[in-house]
Amino acid sequence: MSNFLPNELIRRLTEQDNFDEAAFIDVHEQGDRITSIRMNPAKKSSLDTSCLKPVLWCENGYYLSERPSFTLDPLYHAGCFYVQEASSMFLDHILRYLKLKDSETKALDVCASPGGKSTLLNTTLGETSLLVSNEVIKTRANVLVDNLVRWGNANVVVTNNDPSAFGRLPGYFDLMLVDAPCSGSGMFRKDKDAVDEWSLANVKLCSDRQKRILADCLPALTEGGVLLYSTCSYSVEENEEVVDWLLAEHGMECIQIPIDGTWGIVEIAGEGRWAYRFYPHKLEGEGFFIAALRKKKDQSTFNRKKIKPEKTNVPKGVVERWIENDSRFTTFMQHDDIHIFPLQYNQDLIVLKQMLYLKNAGTCIGKWTGRELIPSYDLALSNYVLEELPFQEVDLNVAQDFLRKENLDPNHFTDHQRGWVLVRYEGVNLGWVKVLPNRINNYYPKEIRIMHL
Repeated sequence: MSNFLPNELIRRLTEQDNFDEAAFIDVHEQGDRITSIRMNPAKKSSLDTSCLKPVLWCENGYYLSERPSFTLDPLYHAGCFYVQEASSMFLDHILRYLKLKDSETKALDVCASPGGKSTLLNTTLGETSLLVSNEVIKTRANVLVDNLVRWGNANVVVTNNDPSAFGRLPGYFDLMLVDAPCSGSGMFRKDKDAVDEWSLANVKLCSDRQKRILADCLPALTEGGVLLYSTCSYSVEENEEVVDWLLAEHGMECIQIPIDGTWGIVEIAGEGRWAYRFYPHKLEGEGFFIAALRKKKDQSTFNRKKIKPEKTNVPKGVVERWIENDSRFTTFMQHDDIHIFPLQYNQDLIVLKQMLYLKNAGTCIGKWTGRELIPSYDLALSNYVLEELPFQEVDLNVAQDFLRKENLDPNHFTDHQRGWVLVRYEGVNLGWVKVLPNRINNYYPKEIRIMHL
């Protein structure tokens, strides 16, 4: 038996076919830490991936040979990549197999924070899709907003709602991801402290909560729509038994996803069920479970006729001075902030604003004072910010000072007239400064500044 893994967990795992107990325990005892990142293809950074080992089931995923200090890496803060566990990147392979890449899919990520799977959905589904990314816990929803802002796309709405709120939108979404809260046994190698919280009682509690979340939000999935259900647990009660419950009680059918036998992913098959398990002794990744299901039963759909149109009060001629190809977007005001949002989903935005509590929608380009726009941090990191705007390329030391919100040397900005200037590191925007005659005002957001060396 393991020195720290729960004996009851090991006993239950040994009941599974072909489970290698010794290898499983050994990989946990070794405690090797696997670090993987997923690149943001919309941001052309200088990071060379040609020398990195790829994650085989994700087009933009790579392993790092060692874990650097991401906190001090400006490219991380610029949204050039996301630090994501490799097993969970299998989501990319599923979406591509289902031919949902670059689609007009309306997707809902129900339990989204901190945002790894949401940013993956946003990339793979493409800019013609719409993503609603939800987190019920307010503080975690703020983290979710930050990570999606860094990713830079405008076709995202972040909501802060209980899953039951989506019952107000029957048949609305084509794709739903429920990465459910779980007992976390799949993360024991990364977080040994989590072992102390594991118990069979907690597994049962999590299983009941997972079913409650699914029952609450499934009405929002359209007939023929796809549900992706995942956990980072090894327990059958949270995985296969939940899938069987979906098949028996909610009119779902499993979708078999083809996998390469060399990947080390375990396919679980039987009685109409297809699911996929990831074990750290079989592949470079942590414990993970995922199943793809299609909704078969009839589903009523949301009545859009109830939704009243809204008028925009955004001043004319403002947006086009700051973003590329503004004709793709509709605009709206949230208090004094001007937001852009994909024009093709304007009606959907109105629906979502009237039916849910929104934390953020589209991209906030700045605050309108009545005379001028004060550009936002969100705009600086947006993939649509106007290329012709003034910018200053800086080195690593200046970039880190900027990210700490420290005072900057005016000598670094002598090439510019007074006004707003983008701070750029290795060709990627980090945020804004305002160049004044005798000083530089650093507009990096105080709440996300680097707090330590």
